[in-house]
Amino acid sequence: MLTHINKQGEAVMVDVGGKAVTVREARAAATIRMRPETREAILRADLKKGDALATARIAGIQAAKRTWELIPLCHNIPLDSVTVEFEPVGDDRIVVTANTRCSWRTGVEMEALTAASVAALTIYDMCKAIDRGMTVEQIRLLDKTGGKSDYHA
Repeated sequence: MLTHINKQGEAVMVDVGGKAVTVREARAAATIRMRPETREAILRADLKKGDALATARIAGIQAAKRTWELIPLCHNIPLDSVTVEFEPVGDDRIVVTANTRCSWRTGVEMEALTAASVAALTIYDMCKAIDRGMTVEQIRLLDKTGGKSDYHA
């Protein structure tokens, strides 16, 4: 059964008013692939636009907080915590991982996914002058806990 569709086939926001308030956490990731020299410039914070990772971290946090404005039918969730981390992989990738947590009636998966996506897109924006061939790949939910079920990729 689709929870965002009513009996008439119309889109609706799910009523979470009857759900229990529990601690809910989610972790999502996105990978950005680039030329090795681009990755090195990012890691050295040697870009004309400034520190790409610091800017991407702030962008990811802001995106998580505004997910409800970006994704139709998402609830405005009172987030307790959002973190965004970066891990260089190989010589041509950076994996962005976003962690979200709240005590509320619905989960924070979309907030984690949005944070990871926007952080990766921000890296692209900060570096596009030197590497327009970058790709954002593998946007994925890694795990979520709380509510009726847990998920682990």
